[in-house]
Amino acid sequence: MCGIAGFVDFSGKLQVDPARLLDEMRDTLLHRGPDAGGSAVEAEGRVGLGHRRLSIIDLSETGAQPMESASGRYAIVFNGEIYNFQAIRTELMALGATFRGTSDTEVLLEAIERFGLVAALQRANGMFALALFDRKKKEVAFARDRLGKKPLYIGLAGGSLAFGSELKALRRHPLFTKLEIDRQAAAHFARLGYIPAPLSIYKNVGKLPPASYIVLPLEGKEPGLEVIRAETRAYWSMHSAAQDGIERRFQDEAEALDALEERLGVAVEQRLVSDVPVGAFLSGGVDSSLVCALMQERLSGNAKTYTVGFAESEFDETADAAELAAHIGSQHTELPLNPSAALDSVGEMQQIFDEPFADPSQIPSLLISRLIRSEVTVAISGDGGDEFFGGYKRYPRMLAMERLAQRVPDALRHAAKATPFWLLDAGAKAGRLLRPGGRAEELSGDRAEKIVEIVAQPDFRHRYEHFNSQWIPPHGSPPSPFTAVELPEGLGQLEQMMFLDAICYLPDDVLVKVDRTSMATSLEVRSPLLDYELISTAWRMPDSLRMPDGTTGKIALRKLLARRVPEHMIDRPKRGFGVPLNEWLRGPLRELAEDHLNPGKMEALGYFDSQAVSKRWVEHLSGRRNWGFHLWSCICFSMWHRQWMTA
Repeated sequence: MCGIAGFVDFSGKLQVDPARLLDEMRDTLLHRGPDAGGSAVEAEGRVGLGHRRLSIIDLSETGAQPMESASGRYAIVFNGEIYNFQAIRTELMALGATFRGTSDTEVLLEAIERFGLVAALQRANGMFALALFDRKKKEVAFARDRLGKKPLYIGLAGGSLAFGSELKALRRHPLFTKLEIDRQAAAHFARLGYIPAPLSIYKNVGKLPPASYIVLPLEGKEPGLEVIRAETRAYWSMHSAAQDGIERRFQDEAEALDALEERLGVAVEQRLVSDVPVGAFLSGGVDSSLVCALMQERLSGNAKTYTVGFAESEFDETADAAELAAHIGSQHTELPLNPSAALDSVGEMQQIFDEPFADPSQIPSLLISRLIRSEVTVAISGDGGDEFFGGYKRYPRMLAMERLAQRVPDALRHAAKATPFWLLDAGAKAGRLLRPGGRAEELSGDRAEKIVEIVAQPDFRHRYEHFNSQWIPPHGSPPSPFTAVELPEGLGQLEQMMFLDAICYLPDDVLVKVDRTSMATSLEVRSPLLDYELISTAWRMPDSLRMPDGTTGKIALRKLLARRVPEHMIDRPKRGFGVPLNEWLRGPLRELAEDHLNPGKMEALGYFDSQAVSKRWVEHLSGRRNWGFHLWSCICFSMWHRQWMTA
């Protein structure tokens, strides 16, 4: 796991020392690769490839980067891991290839040499982003892994291209020191709390989408960002994987579970290959419990598992995790999380996330990564179980709202949208009196208003988009990926939500959070449930192994876990991975919030309705409404702007 950065000077007129520029860009990513740094200036100073190394496999100099192929034709900088590199290496050796070292990067380079870039990418199972210079053809290529686990930004300005694992690397380039905010990207952020690819927060910078590559000739005219987006090609497709899965569903439950168990076992085993210590996150939930159990089965000694203890009981899973660790026989460690450390970390977020990002679980993610990094360099996680096996709490809630929407006539749905909040709140309270102890007891005026807004949307996809939205952009704004992307045919409503989350929320929120917080602490995180072959198998699961009762998801993973642990270790309530944000904003974060939510500052920013923000802040402070997530987006954008746009 590493960081990459560099440039391509199409014009040949960049008036700077290329070696010095490259080193400056590269070393903004020191946290991603503290073990070593390397640079290569190619094509008489017109191409720069920089690399910061976190040594995981082949700790010797034969694993150092930038690396050139055996023939000398290619030079590469590579961030990530190829989990099946040993199988590819065996295939290449049968064809006569020889290797200097034992790194996966060298194997990938030889595969590119023998099979070509696209065929090599299609063989590679891993998480990665790369930049490749073909000295023979004078071409530069960029590529990213199938799920988008590793980031890659590409910017264009003044005849030059700059790239990097994080935006801070691009900002060291003299042509990218003054960047303009992309208002479309800012609108997406206001709605979602993150910025979906291929956009970035800046106008002339984009993200290379997951599962894609592009090849650019060094000679000739500088391509524009729109040209790059148009010429970017996919080497794998989530759409095709889902469509194929629907068309080839398993008909037999036992056969489906056996196939899933076999592939997940392979995925776990591949992710244990390392020349440094490996541990695992163990939360006590289904996903991490199953991954840790499979990990322990594949080790001769005791697996190292870690749980972080939260002071708030609604987030704390230490007791559950300890019981499961004792059952599977792992060497378990509980790491206490100091609440003051969580609050103190808020100020770090805008340096770590150099693009606006407002998922508050970024806070515990950073602290957990920091604590585990004190023990190991690589950690196995359970990310991916919710998207591909139907695990999010919002899925049954959305399905229930959809059933409601189908029962309400169109005219009544639109009329209900105009109902004032006080009446909705009164109705919710009456519902609690009429149905004590039932689900109506959980219904507040906030939630009732949200339900009405969702039900009033024209169709299921717009309702799901609205469900996931915070600040609704004005009419005529560009659609979000939730309504813009093409869906595979034959998906049920649960599968539609899973698919949309897999191509939008997963790569641009969940995986951004995991990458930035773990790499800020120089920790590599590997996720077996995000193995692309496992995902193809997951799309083939029958409905009976997803959420057959409309309320309990991840049945396939639960049944695999039941082969290993007692039932009571499985049927535990799902706890949220987050922080008590609503309470913090009224308490220890109030001063910070008031600073950034100041109407004058909101007005000056120009990206949020200052009157609407002020109204929600007053309502939030009074305790009448809970606007924590909406306000957190405003605060995060303001903190980001202060850090990166006013310095």
